[in-house]
Formats: sequence, structure tokens, C-alpha cells
Amino acid sequence: MSEALIADLERAAGAAAVLRAPAERWTYGYDNSRRHALPAAVVLAEEAAQVAEVVRVCRRHRVPLVARGRGTGTTGAAVPTAGGVVLSLERMDAIVELDPDDRLMVVQPGATNAAVQRAAAAHGYFWPPDPTSAEACTVGGNLACNAAGPRAVKYGTPRECTLGLEAVAGTGARLRTGVRTTKGVVGYDLTRLIIGSEGTLAVVTEATLRLTPLPEARRTLRAVYAGVEAAARAVARLTALPSLPCALEFMDRAALELVRGHQPVALPADAGALLMIETDGPEGCMDAIVAATRRAADVEGLLELEEAADEAARAELWRARKALSPALRNAAPGKINEDVVVPVSRLAELVRGLERLADEHRTRIVNFGHAGNGNLHVNLLYDPADAGERARAERCLDAVFTLVLELGGTLSGEHGVGLVKRALAARELDAEALALMHAVKAQFDPDGILNPGKTLPPLAAAVG
Repeated sequence: MSEALIADLERAAGAAAVLRAPAERWTYGYDNSRRHALPAAVVLAEEAAQVAEVVRVCRRHRVPLVARGRGTGTTGAAVPTAGGVVLSLERMDAIVELDPDDRLMVVQPGATNAAVQRAAAAHGYFWPPDPTSAEACTVGGNLACNAAGPRAVKYGTPRECTLGLEAVAGTGARLRTGVRTTKGVVGYDLTRLIIGSEGTLAVVTEATLRLTPLPEARRTLRAVYAGVEAAARAVARLTALPSLPCALEFMDRAALELVRGHQPVALPADAGALLMIETDGPEGCMDAIVAATRRAADVEGLLELEEAADEAARAELWRARKALSPALRNAAPGKINEDVVVPVSRLAELVRGLERLADEHRTRIVNFGHAGNGNLHVNLLYDPADAGERARAERCLDAVFTLVLELGGTLSGEHGVGLVKRALAARELDAEALALMHAVKAQFDPDGILNPGKTLPPLAAAVG
């Protein structure tokens, strides 16, 4: 990297904010995909004006720029594969404004999801997106890939829960999108366009979040079924309730067997699927809500339905689900973790299809996820050191994506596209839509410096 570029970056953000030593840069070359590329320089921005000037510097020098938060993403979106500059937003972590009367909060992109929740809770509110990595992940990262979590079934994703943004386009121009109100239709909806674009259109420097009142009460139930078909019927009934569950989590037979092998869990021996169901609402309505939830969950094939009487019982009901992540880490040396989505009505077809693919490709597959959205985390377990296992897993993964698209689904629900799924996205997007997306990208980022090689597949790759 040229000394002229370094000098310009130091003028833009201050010499102390520019990291040049290889050991310092190394940390900023990875994300949770376990992929790594060493950036030529790292800039630790502290304010929006610095972000804009850094973008202008990179444009002037025709140098790639990758914005990042804490690197919890799993698709390689924050990995600087083209080299260049990594712009870390971790120091821009302020909660700028909290307005309970208008139910909004203005935050910088480096604020963690957990910090936002704590600040909102002090005023009786919460921000619905709740990824598993909430303690570490940033709001900017949540917005970058539209990461949602279990509560999305009732309360929506970041796209539904964000009123407006301040951002810097690839030209270095600063822009404001959206509104501070719950209604607004002036102009195109650039807020929702930028959310989910993984830093390829603009760098978010501030977000106005729509807050939701904390419910007075919450109840937790666990339903165990003989098979996935029964669980899927229950999901369809539960998601049709006026009192929609605020979480509806699914585990298949393979996941339950894996958990049993990891630690003792009190489940029926013939359990074929499990649903964790949480409901919330006014305290005075909860008995009626739980009764309706029980009726909806009680379909043919139900083996067991338990309700937690207190927090200790709630923790015990969640124990099987909480045990799954550590069990997966120890189940095999390698794991491919995908987050596909199908219409809720096709959930049973998806799981049965995955079981068939596991047999055909001799690859172990464990499924769990957000059943209320049809969003499953499909985990292919294999040994990367075994060439045969690795090849079978890759062929199986390709077949998984084919199955998902045949069922009317999408290849990513909340993990994003990034580097890992970029080529695969062409199987979902048609040529006309992709051409429009490339045109939009060119308007925001005419020189293609923002996170190049991510999210959008080349035009020639689209299906016609």
C-alpha cells in the first residue's frame, strides 16, 4: 500500500486511528466464517465525518473498502478478500438519543445489540432483533445482513424495526434515509434497500430504531412430537393464532439425538421433533393466550406438552435447545451451517427432503431453527481432512439449495450472502432483477470500492 494512501488516511481519521502493523491488521481480516485475508490498512473511525473522508480517500486511490463491526457474521462478508482498507466502526458505539414518547432510539453502528436492549429496557421498551450473538454483535452488523433471531416471527426483522439511516455512499457523499415516524411514503425506501446490502451500497453511520413496548408477561411451553409432520401441522396452527407466539423454535430428530449424546435431557424416547414456544402479552390475558396456544399445539402426534411454572422451569425446558450448540461443536471436526427459508407450509417437506439427502450423500445433517418463519439452520457435519467426506458434503449442500428453491424458498434468511453464497445467489435471482441490482450498486458506488466481490453475483451468472 502506498505511503500516499496511508498519509491521506491519517489526515482523514488521525494517525492514531490508522493501523499498519501486520499483527494489528491481522485481527481485522476475519469473521465468523473462519475465512481470513490480511487488509493493507485498518482505520478505526470515531465519527461520521471521518467515515465520509475515508471513503473519499479510498475512492480517490481506487482502493477497496470493507466496513465491519465485531466480525460475528458467518458468510465472509467482512473479510477483505480484495485487500485494501478495513474500516472498523467498533468505536462508533454511542446511543445518541432515546425518545420514549416517540418510541425510537438513535444509535451509532458500533453499539452492540445487547447495549441497545439494556438502554431500551430501562424505559420499558426493546428492539425486536435478537440474534444469538447479541452480546457481541453490533447494530451495524445486524443491519448489514438483516439479522433477526427468534422474535422475528412476531415482531419482524431489522427492516421492519428501523425507521431511518444516516450513511455514506461509495462516492463519499453523506445521505439520510427514512423518517422518525411510523408512517412515511415520500420517495423510494432507501432504508430497506441499504439494510441487508452488507456494506456494498453504503456505510451506515447512524440508525434510527423503532422500539416496541416490553410485554408485561411471558410464558414458555415445550411441545414434543412423534415426527416432523406433526410439528409442522402445529406450527401452521400456532402461526395462525391472533396471539402469535413471540418465539417458535424447532429441532428435528437428528438434533434431539445429538443433544442426548451430549448430556442427559428429559425427553420421550421416541421424540421425532421439538418445538419451543414462547408467548407474551398483558398479564391479565396470559391464561387465555396459553390456553389457545395449547389447543393449537395439540395435534395428532403430540407426545408431550409442558409449561414452565417459573424461571427455573423455563431454563429447564430450554436446556435441550441450549445444549445443541456445544453438541454441534463437538459432533464433527467440520460443520457447514446454512440458514435457508421455505414457506411455513413446506417445512415438513424440507425436513423430509433433508433426511433423504443425508442418506443419499452419506452426510450427517442436523436441523434446527425459527419454525415460525420457515427459517432452518441446516448443519452438515463432516471431517475436512477426509477428502471423500468433504466432497460428499459439498455435493449434498448443492442438493440442499436445489431442494430449497424447488420448495419456493430462499437461500439465506438472516446470515446474509457475503462471500460464501455469492455464486449461489444467481440460482435465485433472475437476469432482469440482477441487472437492476447492479445498476443500483453503480449509482451508490460508481467505482465499485465498497466490499467488492460480495453479495451480488456477476451479471452473466444469473438465470434467464
